[in-house]
Amino acid sequence: MVDTSPSGPTAPVPGRPRRSDATRAAILTAARDRFAADGYERATIRAIAKDAGIDPSMVMRYYGNKEGLFAAATEIDIQVPDLTGVPREEVGARLVRHFLERWEIDERLTGMMRVGVTNEAGADRMRSVFAEQLRPVLATVCPVPQEVDTRAALVASQVLGMALCRYVLRLPPAAELTREEVIAWLAPTVQRYLTAEQP
Repeated sequence: MVDTSPSGPTAPVPGRPRRSDATRAAILTAARDRFAADGYERATIRAIAKDAGIDPSMVMRYYGNKEGLFAAATEIDIQVPDLTGVPREEVGARLVRHFLERWEIDERLTGMMRVGVTNEAGADRMRSVFAEQLRPVLATVCPVPQEVDTRAALVASQVLGMALCRYVLRLPPAAELTREEVIAWLAPTVQRYLTAEQP
């Protein structure tokens, strides 16, 4: 007789991740690394599956196709802070500090940057992430609603430019500055983009 009780041999162990969760995590890790290394066009389901140590059919089972896998692998929350309660003169520094901290603890952002500068699919994904997550927050502090898109693009140019130089290209001056030094240099420019009158 088969034991079907909760304590039987088929019951999941509390606290232990299910096999499907572990498989998904392995696929996404391999996909992020492969997309970052090879770009979207050259990365293949077969190569990603090999990196993850699974059969390619498993990738297709969970994500359908390369487009679905890419979307899942680049699903990133940049966790833009709520700036409504921040003193107006401090919003630039708060935003720069936030992005530096995020980039230093989440390697997926660096991976997304690498993919974004090498192919259109990656660039489109980066545009959507920043449009969907950064723009609404900046709209709360920009003085002129009609200028939000322009100001968001200018802020992104500073944030992404520093990230590219510091974390991807690792240009010696940018990579060697301390976090506080980067904030001191970058914050006034971001502050101006956010709150100054249009020139």
